[in-house]
Amino acid sequence: MSLSPVKFFRLQVEIGLKTPLKGLKVLDLSTLLPGPYASMLLADLGADILRVESASRHDLVRGMPPQIDGQSAAFGYLNRGKQSLALNLKHPEAVKVISELVGEYDILIEQFRPGVMARLGLDYETLRQVNPQLIYCSITGYGQTGPYRDRAGHDINYLALSGAASHMGRKSQGPAPMGLQVADVAAGSHPAVISILAAVIGRQSSGEGCYLDISMADNTLALQALMVPAALNGGKDPEPEGNFLNGAGVYDYYRTADDRYISVGSLEPQFRQRLAQAMNIQDNPPLEERQFKTLLQQKFIHRDLNSWCEQLAALDICVEPVLTVSEAAQHPQFIARQMIVTRDNGERQLGSALGFERQPIRSAPRCGEQAEQIMIQLGYSPGEIETLRESGLFD
Repeated sequence: MSLSPVKFFRLQVEIGLKTPLKGLKVLDLSTLLPGPYASMLLADLGADILRVESASRHDLVRGMPPQIDGQSAAFGYLNRGKQSLALNLKHPEAVKVISELVGEYDILIEQFRPGVMARLGLDYETLRQVNPQLIYCSITGYGQTGPYRDRAGHDINYLALSGAASHMGRKSQGPAPMGLQVADVAAGSHPAVISILAAVIGRQSSGEGCYLDISMADNTLALQALMVPAALNGGKDPEPEGNFLNGAGVYDYYRTADDRYISVGSLEPQFRQRLAQAMNIQDNPPLEERQFKTLLQQKFIHRDLNSWCEQLAALDICVEPVLTVSEAAQHPQFIARQMIVTRDNGERQLGSALGFERQPIRSAPRCGEQAEQIMIQLGYSPGEIETLRESGLFD
């Protein structure tokens, strides 16, 4: 039974709302975290992602524990719904294959050090000759220019160089590793996706692609929206426990009797007043911040976390327990929001947090899993593919 034009249009609109990037094709030449996280976000929104990776130099994330069906849980999350083509980019035929793919793809994401793609013959200026509409996004630690362009780095280094680490932690101990890749994701993946989608919109009117230079260090500096502008305009440099957001006041973590912690974000007067009443602290007129904070810690240390949660949970005061990751996964709020999804094979995985209606979680590809399929689509015969395999193109 065929659909009427009106029903067909409504169905197309519904599909579009669920997968708004359907039809957008992305070549992902990145590994580890920033690039794969960015392309995962695009995949969750419906884009077709093809990983181009090395079979002889595996993505380190693939081997992290724990393993599920031979690949890490983290890899399964970061690369869900993608395809994989294993290519030795130093092979003479690799440039031809990438160029043929670029003719059909909208976007290329790469994460090599500056100059590497040019040496391989795969830089933007070369590939734009194949596809003038190509959006080419490079994600690097320090960007394509400047004295640090060729310097190696990791998340902790970008936090340090940008000044962010200087006002983290405690005065007596200094900055502490976060365990959360703020520079990689918040200052790498997210601005990459924002820039890519802005370029897609711009291309609709200009008809041209563009080159995007994403620096994780730049974006980490830019993330400090409240502190850096003040320091640049006559204010003091922020320091640990030096302002209302990093431990100078009530906004902090407090130890409980069972060596757990509870977070207090009661910055606004109405929240602070309710907190003081709940904790039986006389705060009218308001106490000095340090004094109020000391009294809070003296109260919290006498009872365990569950006891405080039971007493304070119903109050609207911006106070929440510090949960472990496993506890967070079982929390009613995240369960209600479908943030934890169980696949048919029993794997538990994070759901998409992008706001669109969630689609079924798809599996991550094996290295080179779609190689033959992709090559056939490009017009290579089975015999040609086997010859190229023997020559090391797919290594």
